Amino acid sequence: MESHKHLEFKTAAMILIMIIAGPLGNVLLGKGMKSVGAFSAWPLTELSHTLLRILSTGTIWFGIASLITFFVANILVLSWADYSFVQPASSMAYGVVAIMGYAILGEHIAPLRWLGIAIICLGVFIVGRTNPRTTEHR
Repeated sequence: MESHKHLEFKTAAMILIMIIAGPLGNVLLGKGMKSVGAFSAWPLTELSHTLLRILSTGTIWFGIASLITFFVANILVLSWADYSFVQPASSMAYGVVAIMGYAILGEHIAPLRWLGIAIICLGVFIVGRTNPRTTEHR
């Protein structure tokens, strides 16, 4: 069986990757789609031109790569840690989303929203003080 410290370290490392890569991917997709602009699905020729613009945008591809990184980290950490630990711990990403939205997209974050994010992060801190795995590996 793995040592408790090793499990905590690799779980924390994967959750940190998730906390950064997930929001970064979504922010990059948002930024890329803002550069593509609004589009309509009809007529079909307009949709195909829009899809070509989307697929030729580097920011979109970086966003996709970041979300793939998030997905890989997520499935890895779920292979050894409890879902009831991973999901709440990865919720720290809400704070990262707000910071990236402010810094990269220039969004205004209202004080009430910051308060809500702080409450979520407090919950993450509480969950993070528990063991990442409560069941034996089968």
